[in-house]
Amino acid sequence: MLQLVSENLRTRNLHTLVENRTTFTLDSAALNLFETHQQAEAVHLRFDAPVLASMIKGRKVMHLRQRPGFNFLPGESIMLPKNELMVIDFPDAQEGRPTKCFALEIDPHLISKVIEGMNERRPRSDGFNWGQADQNLHFTNDPGITQLIQRMVYLCAEDHPAKDIFFDMSLKELLIRLLEIESRQNHLLDPQGLATSQPITAAVSYILGHLDERLTIGSLSKMVYMSKSSFFRAFRNEMGISPVDFINSERIKMAVSLLKRSELSIRQVAMRCGFNSASYFTRMFKKYYGVSPAGFQEKAS
Repeated sequence: MLQLVSENLRTRNLHTLVENRTTFTLDSAALNLFETHQQAEAVHLRFDAPVLASMIKGRKVMHLRQRPGFNFLPGESIMLPKNELMVIDFPDAQEGRPTKCFALEIDPHLISKVIEGMNERRPRSDGFNWGQADQNLHFTNDPGITQLIQRMVYLCAEDHPAKDIFFDMSLKELLIRLLEIESRQNHLLDPQGLATSQPITAAVSYILGHLDERLTIGSLSKMVYMSKSSFFRAFRNEMGISPVDFINSERIKMAVSLLKRSELSIRQVAMRCGFNSASYFTRMFKKYYGVSPAGFQEKAS
């Protein structure tokens, strides 16, 4: 897993131990780095613009919309609408080992502009428009998201006359990727319920129920009465990734839960998740998690 580099943002000394903030303001966004150096509970935080929050180091317990708290861990992000109240616990923070979090406030006008451009230049094939729902989007960063965040952190620390231009280019790409993630999660919310009316959701529903079987673009496209090329284009357009990449990512998610059961061997996990060989499974797992299945299993046990 790629690590978010944040050292370049350390521009001033600490003034508080809880939610110390360093802020960089740009034309279309404000980048905040939070550090917490002592345990705390029920810290309230709210932004008056949509915000992307990403964990860098340590653990937070997030409480959103009066729902049960959940662990917010490095490698994860949450996209929040404006004025969303976050109630945060810091169970592990301590001096010398701070909890670190990145928060990017985004100009809503830029978000609207990107959505408008997507609907004009890349219309969806399911009859819906691209748009940002008034909901919290919690996801694991993929390499593309992580690299963009790293790039924006670097730009904020760089003294370049075109910094705002460079930053806006990266921010627009980030927003497009976030729209794709939101679309992908929407297809996963109720795959069985929507399968009869949306062909891509029907394919998603079938994939999720048959991860241990051989899945091909040909068989999936026949199932939803589309040609291979039309199915591939529509799937990638709606989900933001190819059918093969989606299948592999879901198989890896399944593998994570199985690896926590120490009685299963790596080969057994690979076979149960639909991988034809343990070596290919190991390569794919390291691509997603940066560690071998055996290494992950050892840490999880």
